[in-house]
Amino acid sequence: MAVPMSIGSLLLSELIEDPLYKDEGLCVLGIFGKSAMQPGSAKESLINTLADKHVFPLFGPDEPDCPGGGSFIQAYYNQESRVLYLVLTSVCDNRQLLRACETLGAGIGHSEAHDFWKGAEKQHCLQLLYLFSLCHVLLLVHPTCSFDVTYDRLFRALDALRQKALPLLRAAIKDSPVSKEWKVNCRPCPPRLLFVFQMNGALRVSGGTSGTGLGGNGTDALGGDKPKKHSPRRRLQHALEDQIYRIFRKSRVLTNQSSNCLFTVPANQAFVYVVPGPDEDPVGALLGQLRANCALRENDTGLSVSGPRRYQQMRHAARQPSFTVENSSLSSAGGQLVDCTLKEFLWQHVELVLTKKGFDDSVGRNPQPSHFELPTYTKWAQVACRLYQVMIDSGDEETAELAAKVQGQLKVLEGFLDADAKFSENRCQKALPLAHSAYQSNLPHNYTTTVHKNQLTLALRVYSQHARGVAFQRYALQLHEDCYKFWSNGHQLCEERSLTDQHCVHKFHLLPKPGEKPEMDRNPPILFHNSRGRSTSSCNCGRKQAPREDPFDIQAANHEFYQILEEKCCAKLERTHFPVFQPSTLDPAPACDEVPQPPESGVVVVVVGGSGDGERLKEKEAVSHTPGDSTSLSLALSLGQSTDSLGPYGDGGEGQEKRPSLVDRQPSTVEYLPGMLHSGCPKGLLPKFSSWSLVKLGPAKAYNCHTGLEQPGFLPGSAFLLPWDVVIRCRAEEEAGLSEPLDGGPSSWPAPNKALAGKRGGVGGLGRGRRRDDVARAFVGFEYEDSRGRRFLSSGPDKVVKVLGPGGAKEPATRVLNADMPLYIPSPAQGRGLKPHYAQLSRLFIVVPDAPLEITLNPQVQPGPPPCPVFHPEQTELVLPPDGLWVLRFPYSYVTDRGPCYPPKENQPLASYRVLKGILRANTASTPPQ
Repeated sequence: MAVPMSIGSLLLSELIEDPLYKDEGLCVLGIFGKSAMQPGSAKESLINTLADKHVFPLFGPDEPDCPGGGSFIQAYYNQESRVLYLVLTSVCDNRQLLRACETLGAGIGHSEAHDFWKGAEKQHCLQLLYLFSLCHVLLLVHPTCSFDVTYDRLFRALDALRQKALPLLRAAIKDSPVSKEWKVNCRPCPPRLLFVFQMNGALRVSGGTSGTGLGGNGTDALGGDKPKKHSPRRRLQHALEDQIYRIFRKSRVLTNQSSNCLFTVPANQAFVYVVPGPDEDPVGALLGQLRANCALRENDTGLSVSGPRRYQQMRHAARQPSFTVENSSLSSAGGQLVDCTLKEFLWQHVELVLTKKGFDDSVGRNPQPSHFELPTYTKWAQVACRLYQVMIDSGDEETAELAAKVQGQLKVLEGFLDADAKFSENRCQKALPLAHSAYQSNLPHNYTTTVHKNQLTLALRVYSQHARGVAFQRYALQLHEDCYKFWSNGHQLCEERSLTDQHCVHKFHLLPKPGEKPEMDRNPPILFHNSRGRSTSSCNCGRKQAPREDPFDIQAANHEFYQILEEKCCAKLERTHFPVFQPSTLDPAPACDEVPQPPESGVVVVVVGGSGDGERLKEKEAVSHTPGDSTSLSLALSLGQSTDSLGPYGDGGEGQEKRPSLVDRQPSTVEYLPGMLHSGCPKGLLPKFSSWSLVKLGPAKAYNCHTGLEQPGFLPGSAFLLPWDVVIRCRAEEEAGLSEPLDGGPSSWPAPNKALAGKRGGVGGLGRGRRRDDVARAFVGFEYEDSRGRRFLSSGPDKVVKVLGPGGAKEPATRVLNADMPLYIPSPAQGRGLKPHYAQLSRLFIVVPDAPLEITLNPQVQPGPPPCPVFHPEQTELVLPPDGLWVLRFPYSYVTDRGPCYPPKENQPLASYRVLKGILRANTASTPPQ
């Protein structure tokens, strides 16, 4: 074989051997270790020296098929010397180390990089075990002249891996044509390990230094000391041999019986060689090598001898005497031994193999001889191919299972090679209980996701204070999983929040289906939501109070509670029925989310009647969107088609009737609004129930301004409505063109220091023919109610009605009508706790006098800061007829399609929660609204 090749290519190729050497045995020499970056210092250059040929290039072999950081074995078979060289290149070589660093790009975490390096190290150990299973002699090359003690840990790991993988290797070579001892021990013999160290600058001295200072071959500067018998390099080799032998004996890598060891070292032969540094005179060194080669040629007898005798003659002719005394003046003074060459150092061990003597390296009182076999190349190649398929490349289906099992045995190496990971494992395992204790500290039995995340953050902080190393991330994930399992195993609280922003107190559960009863024993249990919050609320009219549970849905908050109380109190009262969804199919569906549209002013409302009068249109008047009275509008129009298809009625010109616009279309009968009606809802949809209520308690005289409202729950002196004096102007002939809306604004009141026209004694009075009921007195009251059922009326955005004597409230209602009233105000009856109690606007009382007067009701509520929408009833611009005591009940909770509008917290401003001004407007009955 003229050129080196990979071990896989060598085993797959058919090597044509010389018939002269075909039946002779061969010595397998494995070379591994570390190499530096200097030219000529690689392990491959040693083979050039041993074979006297330029086999490998100066800068090492180029292996394009080997990935970055991978390990590979190259083979070179010298048939003449009957030596097969196997060279292992791995990440221990700086050339492959640079390739591995290039493979690891940016962004690789510490744990991933650690796994990459340890994976490469495990594969290196497996290929190294492959060499220990096939070679007779192994050569460990190190780039410095000091022993690396990490090899002790490496060899102990290899020995443990070999013991684990030995049954698998026996199964792989059981049919090979080798001896029984080879099949049992899975190696031709216990290999002998030799060490080759590269000389660095520590022992490089000039020619004038003394011998005592590891100098050359002369005397010291004083000339008094005798020359040493051994050179400094030889003394260094002896020191390294003693050091290495003691280390391996202490760690039990070497024992008395060589057959049980991973490798052996000779007891009476040198096994350490230090390669001298480069000569300072390269020309002289080249001339010396040329002179030595010429001397070898002169000693050649030229006889044509064949067979083993020819090999013996060639081998002995190539050798030089190892220990000769220089024929100089030093020989008479005791003489200094000449250092042997690397080839001479190695060949004394190779000769023991080729002469079939074997290695007898067992020591002790009863040394046991070890097995030895010198195979031919054909037998060796068969065994090497089987082991290659099992240990390195599983290309055969028969050996795939064995190869997988061998890879599984690599876990044995973790305890020996991965000391930092073992330390990290132990450290992280000790940190986990501390983190678990931190997570479970001060925990209730059931808690929410927010509490779980906060406790998990605390646990991770404690864990990061104690955990270290590459196992940090893996055990952090385990901490995540452990805490989540603890939380989900019976400690998870229901995540549902009530409409008052309180959590359900039950653990994780399912809601009962319609007609299904709650079951506590189920896993998860079937229960209704409950926050254990109770409050006291009044009915629609306010005459009866009852406790209520904290609601979790809008129907229970704004409809079901009042329906229950209505049956006991205000079922027979006159009421205004707000329009709700009327289905036309058996399975109506909730409407899908649409793009919200802003509310429009100046609404044109269509009232379709069944009489013969046809369609009657009213502009700027609030009338109900009553559904289902006529089918003149198609379903397509009710679902929102374009008004372009309305023809000449679309523009609504003068002199012709205006067709209904999309804003005023009939509500849908197949889709309902899932929540409450507000300014962001799509047009043409109605809810299944109304969250508002408008009832009539009785005529206007049902309210006595001297006694106030006679209803339960009111604070003393706070049940008096505010007077609202509305000016009524009769349409006399001279006032035919005057007609103004009386909305409680400045235009409804006379100028200061000026009497009203038509009053007695007034300036410019109209005489006795003028009516005396020019001013009608209405009453208005904004009622607030807190969670304990305490009620009171407000006389301004920040004032509570307080009447101590007879005569009722004195403050006019104009202040509350011309300002935005707050939806929440602090309750005047605060408890002992530090948390403030808020009272919510619950009802609006309106007393309409028996006069030619109409009061229009248009409530609009903004229950939160922008962009919170404005809520309003299903029917706007409600006209209250004369002579009545009306009660408008506001919703208990406000819910949009994105969720509920929660009550304000302690640190939130109350000004954002408000009822918009303009809720009431007064008009004379004889004058059409402007």
